[in-house]
Amino acid sequence: MSTVKEAVEVEVPVHTAYNQWTQFESFPEFMEGVEEVRQLDDRHNHWVTKIAGVQREFDTEIIDQLPDERIAWRTTSGDTKQKGMVSFQRLDDTHTRVELVMDIEPSGAAEKAADMTGTIDRRVKGDMRRFKEYIETRGGESGAWRGRIRPGG
Repeated sequence: MSTVKEAVEVEVPVHTAYNQWTQFESFPEFMEGVEEVRQLDDRHNHWVTKIAGVQREFDTEIIDQLPDERIAWRTTSGDTKQKGMVSFQRLDDTHTRVELVMDIEPSGAAEKAADMTGTIDRRVKGDMRRFKEYIETRGGESGAWRGRIRPGG
């Protein structure tokens, strides 16, 4: 497994950054290679990605979600194996630090090459920069889900 870590400071309140991140179906608007995210229920999402010409489909399960603090997930099916957490730290009334940490297990030759050459790391850094631009340009979230999901619950 490779660990990728990136943080950005966004110029929006913590609740705005968090609320936008709960809108999983908007991820293709700022995540490179993510073609579709379909929210199946409060805990589960179906992803379609295309990276280096290789299309993958997989499902994720949210295993821990605490409003304005964190969202943690893991894959449950498909070719992609990953787990991760995005955390939100209030810096002041109008600034938030958003940090993403992911453990990724490259599955195919293209993914292994992308991992070895740092492409995955660069892509995540780009995604976080695009999230910053996306949320700051909007000035507000496109929706929100404020529910609590507890580990093992």
